Amino acid sequence: MNNKKIQSTLALLLLAASTNLWAHGDVVPQAVNTDGLEPLGEEWLEENPYRDNPRAIEIGSSAYNQNCAACHGLEAKSGGIAPDLRLLELGAMGDEWYKERVINGAVRDGRVYMPKMADFLSQEALWAVRSYLESVHVEE
Repeated sequence: MNNKKIQSTLALLLLAASTNLWAHGDVVPQAVNTDGLEPLGEEWLEENPYRDNPRAIEIGSSAYNQNCAACHGLEAKSGGIAPDLRLLELGAMGDEWYKERVINGAVRDGRVYMPKMADFLSQEALWAVRSYLESVHVEE
């Protein structure tokens, strides 16, 4: 292979790799293994049952990175696309908002800004994400 062909091939490979780096990746919700968490059943609880649970925080961190970070940012630090989830209110009031959002999603002017995550992830997985978010909470 001559130098020109090698350079062209390398340029194409670099271009392909760079588009993957800047893409949001797979936005299809990924399954979350909740082994080690108490099963909660179908009926949604009003408050986070896993608050301060180290196993839930660990599972929630992984689930967040797989399913939320593309829009809400790594470590819940928003890059401006979606709200900074480190700022969510703690306790029951924050749980109420969180529950409403993960069950109903967010739609404005007919455009889906956040899918109904409860259609894809279990209550256990979503409360684990909430536990993780509480663990990285910051005050404004």
